[in-house]
Amino acid sequence: MDLNSVSTGVQKRKLKRRVGRGIGSGQGKTSGLGAKGQYASAGARLPSGLFEGGQMPLYRRFPKRGFSNARFQKDWAIVNVGDLDGFDANSTVDMAALKKKRLVVGTYDGVRILGDGDLTKILTVRADHFSKSAKEKIEKAGGTIDLVPPPKKPVRNKMKPRPPKPVK
Repeated sequence: MDLNSVSTGVQKRKLKRRVGRGIGSGQGKTSGLGAKGQYASAGARLPSGLFEGGQMPLYRRFPKRGFSNARFQKDWAIVNVGDLDGFDANSTVDMAALKKKRLVVGTYDGVRILGDGDLTKILTVRADHFSKSAKEKIEKAGGTIDLVPPPKKPVRNKMKPRPPKPVK
């Protein structure tokens, strides 16, 4: 094989299908749409992927009731105290440091520190939540806990003040 025979038989360009250009083209007369019927006419909408041939579709067969909290729930990165032992002594452990060490991969709303494992180094740990055992283990090792404050709730004035009465 050499460079001259590499592209043999490979067409670089394929002509587009020209329909309705006479009987000799193979795509004449009905232009590949068949004879009569709903889908033979222009502007006909083919059934979507959810269409089940007139049978009640699956998304309508299942009941949908009640409220789902799924759209409001937060996604937390879970890190155990034993995993924090890989950091240098007297360092600050936060989301950026955890990502740098690849203990947290992906996007999360915050970090939760759980108490599995043992800690032997003095660390300053910044997280959104600490379990009771995790707090004890970090403080026992001489480290400090820095709780990230949650975002402030927006002030909503449901009772709008009335406009002042005109003076007569």
